[in-house]
Amino acid sequence: QVQLVESGGGLVQAGGSLRLSCAVSGANFINRMGWYRQAPGKQRELVATMFTVGGSTNYANSVKGRFTISRDNTKNTVYLQMNNLQPEDTAVYYCNIRRGSSDYWGQGTQVTVSS
Repeated sequence: QVQLVESGGGLVQAGGSLRLSCAVSGANFINRMGWYRQAPGKQRELVATMFTVGGSTNYANSVKGRFTISRDNTKNTVYLQMNNLQPEDTAVYYCNIRRGSSDYWGQGTQVTVSS
């Protein structure tokens, strides 16, 4: 059974930093790992992704230069380092993995940025 367990969300002031973690279990041959977010009243949007082969990354324009996605293969964990957080980054952040044509999601972790 595939499980994704996120941690690291919380409340931070504008300009602050947080690091989200997503521990993945029960999944082999993952093609892509990533983070998405959903703010109240908005659709879920891509934040950052990383292909497991080659390690190429992709970021939403709104987070480029501030957020960094990385992974630790030994721990089967993907991270999202978020710096210079702004109130518009407030959302529930979801970990995602793609294996073949299937997507798997974590339960989400709340990130709130106060001005």
